[in-house]
Amino acid sequence: MVDGEERRAHIADAVLRLAAKGGLHAVSLRAVAAESGLNIGSVRHYFDSQHELMRFAMRTTIDRTTARLVERREQTGSLSELPPGEVVGQLTDFLSELLPLDERRRTEVTVLVEFLLAARADPGLDDLAREAVQGTVTLARRILDAQARSGRFEPKDPEVEAPRLAALLDGLAFRAVLQPELTSPEECVAVLRAHLAEFVRPAGDTQV
Repeated sequence: MVDGEERRAHIADAVLRLAAKGGLHAVSLRAVAAESGLNIGSVRHYFDSQHELMRFAMRTTIDRTTARLVERREQTGSLSELPPGEVVGQLTDFLSELLPLDERRRTEVTVLVEFLLAARADPGLDDLAREAVQGTVTLARRILDAQARSGRFEPKDPEVEAPRLAALLDGLAFRAVLQPELTSPEECVAVLRAHLAEFVRPAGDTQV
């Protein structure tokens, strides 16, 4: 018996592969059917419209990225006993999950960029686009707040630093996807690490 959710995920994967290779304009029901090895009738059985299919694929991309971050956070464990330099290294590795450093992450980021651009002209995708963008800011704020409370980090302006870190992550991701020959994975990691290191409280400094 065919599992409906598994089949929907299988079809969504076909959408993501097509979007990563040729952009969203390459995603049609016929192309999705061919890519997924199904007929158009089967695709339409699970999705009433192409718009519903696109929303599901975008939702899938966001959820998979979120799940991977949660899993990575659980694997990392507590940073409370680590010196600031090691904290910077751990957080760099963690936030690098949002950067296109390998084929899997490159595909996800490429597709997300395609969806964000499409949302500018498609109000039906706007809520998911806002969720994706705001999610990065929220993640950055939680990380900086936690490290500030621990005394390891000293953000100059907490209200500005979270959006600034999110903008850095977005900018690196977009540059690495749109102009990969100009922005290597190594450069992305080095820039992120240097940015996080700016927050480290100077040695010998103590909280008031």
